[in-house]
Amino acid sequence: MCRHLAYLGPETPLGQVVLAPPHGLYRQSWAPRHQRHGTVNADGFGVGWYAPGDPVPARYRRAGPIWADEQLPDLARVIRTGALLAAVRDATVAGADAEAAAAPFASGRYLFSHNGAVAGWPDALAPLAAGLPATELLRLQARSDTAFLWALVHHRLAAGDDLGRALAGTVEEVAVAAPGSRLNLLLTDGTGIAATTWGDTLFHRAVPGGGRVVASEPYDDSPHWTEVPESTLLCATGTEVHLTPLKEPAT
Repeated sequence: MCRHLAYLGPETPLGQVVLAPPHGLYRQSWAPRHQRHGTVNADGFGVGWYAPGDPVPARYRRAGPIWADEQLPDLARVIRTGALLAAVRDATVAGADAEAAAAPFASGRYLFSHNGAVAGWPDALAPLAAGLPATELLRLQARSDTAFLWALVHHRLAAGDDLGRALAGTVEEVAVAAPGSRLNLLLTDGTGIAATTWGDTLFHRAVPGGGRVVASEPYDDSPHWTEVPESTLLCATGTEVHLTPLKEPAT
């Protein structure tokens, strides 16, 4: 269910991170090597990036497969950034919303993605929906489990949580309400990255020149990739990585 990655580091063309790697997101859209659920990620894609001196990211999203988009190669060749989040989508439930349902989701300086699925969606999360202000529910960017997870994460960010606490609190809350959910979340504000492992794979590696990539799976065969253990919160900058176990629901 989807593949995603985030990058922090020296300015580089989008294509060097998203399209050029031999097993990057472009190839993962039809031939992922570590995906546990689903095999083709053709239900949309998106890239969000930060321009120098501007804390609010831009996005390019489409409803179709990344390999069919004729505009992306040119954009990815000329746009340079020091921070990005990108994803290719395998929809939990095929339906409407077009590119509105494609990650990354955004608000202010944040970019967000979800790899997985909420068990029992949407009924299982009705109690959590009741805890959100009506205005936040009305602003949902799509009718999908990922859009609702983003609403939960954003609510925590707006209340003052940092990236890591917002993701950890959301995963632990949803895991209780909807057991069996797969909740690999990815979040950046352009200066840091937070991610969770909960039902699928996640890797990270340092990149030459000082920087870091966090991704669902390695985009090349470098030996420098490190797999993140299951049920873990990762918080990273370009130079540091911290791993913290997430709380499993009581049984």
